[in-house]
Amino acid sequence: MKNIIAGLATLIVIGLMIYTASNGRAYHGGEHGKIIKDFGDTIKNSSITESPQEKDDREKEMDALTALRDKAGNAGAFKVSNKYKSKCASCHGVNGSGFQNGKPMMGPRLIGQTEEKLFKDLIDFKAGRKENVVMKGLLLSLEQEDLRELAKEIGEFPARAKALTNAK
Repeated sequence: MKNIIAGLATLIVIGLMIYTASNGRAYHGGEHGKIIKDFGDTIKNSSITESPQEKDDREKEMDALTALRDKAGNAGAFKVSNKYKSKCASCHGVNGSGFQNGKPMMGPRLIGQTEEKLFKDLIDFKAGRKENVVMKGLLLSLEQEDLRELAKEIGEFPARAKALTNAK
């Protein structure tokens, strides 16, 4: 009985495949392929593919101002480890200020906190005692030694900022 059911199911599947192939080859474009081809022709003939027009003076000035702001925002940054850059800087800023290019970031200010408080907070985030899905996800793969290194580095930020200011 199992063989008869399996044989009938096989015949039905093959029949459906032949029917689909004979009615416009649905999986090879069919009518939908023609629509997509027409859409592609429309894009080729539209102004989207034309070269961009020359920017006016106002747009050029705004671009220059934006570039200057970005440069100024990064000029005050001091050297940080790759671990800090990859795990912390995107939310807390390059220097832990919670700001980047004059705009507030997602994470709070870290600079000025003690190494001990930072380490305790990192442990709490990793353990789930402090709820923050992003922090927990970032810290999940880090060992306690890595957390200690990050806390120590961030705890040194005020001294690094002061040294950078004195060097200018």
